[in-house]
Amino acid sequence: MGYRAMHKASNGARFATIPDFAEITKGKPEKSLCERLKYHAGRNNQGRITVRHKGGRHDRLYRMIDFKRNKLDVEGTVAAIEYDPNRNCRIALVQYVDGEKGYVLAAQGLNVGAKIISADTAEPNVGNAMPLKNIPQGLNVHNVELHPGKGGQLARSAGTFARLMAIDGEWAIIQLPSGELRRVNAKCRGTIGEIGRSDANVRNIGKAGRNRWLGVRPTVRGNAMNPIAHPLGGGEGHTNGGRQHCSPWGKLEGVKTRKRKSKTNLFIIRRRTGKAL
Repeated sequence: MGYRAMHKASNGARFATIPDFAEITKGKPEKSLCERLKYHAGRNNQGRITVRHKGGRHDRLYRMIDFKRNKLDVEGTVAAIEYDPNRNCRIALVQYVDGEKGYVLAAQGLNVGAKIISADTAEPNVGNAMPLKNIPQGLNVHNVELHPGKGGQLARSAGTFARLMAIDGEWAIIQLPSGELRRVNAKCRGTIGEIGRSDANVRNIGKAGRNRWLGVRPTVRGNAMNPIAHPLGGGEGHTNGGRQHCSPWGKLEGVKTRKRKSKTNLFIIRRRTGKAL
């Protein structure tokens, strides 16, 4: 997978880079595995904007990805590698021996014709899914569950993987892409290998219009506004606003807004900051 530069005939394309899509083997998605994705553009059920800077993107179909990998002991063959507009990695269309089809995240090195399976015990090949307790220690895994049977939640974006460090009784110790070291129930499933397309963040958008296609609307700095529009606005020349950075409604930046009910600290061995608990 690589990128190619566009023809430099206009300012909009002068610095833009786009994927070459060399790994894509199928254009249109599987109809039976797609559903309409309703886009709310940052509005709530009353139509009010609750999240700024969203709106105006292209229509998309949602590809139903099998994050649970709960089709056990049924071998499948990778029929195609496809583009998914809803994520930065590629997806693989799998044809199972019983005739059913499904989408999984495309791992690095997972090519058309490869055989994959989800089982309690299987060969540790790329694309195979099994409980963490049955995966050899030291391997890279992706699409890791936090709770058995809930479906993969960890290491799902392009180029990421979690490393299985050890099995300690009923717990598996994994290192996340952020560097965090944490315990996960050893019965949780993970998929062998790392997600492909590790250079997904290398692209150059090139022009503001491409961000609009993605649904990202312009963001104006607070200190560039008038004082009536933002607490940091006004003043002669460039100023920092004379106060701590905040939202247009005076909400300070860097203030915790979450109220966690679950005791996640019990499972974290080392935080991503490097501080031990």
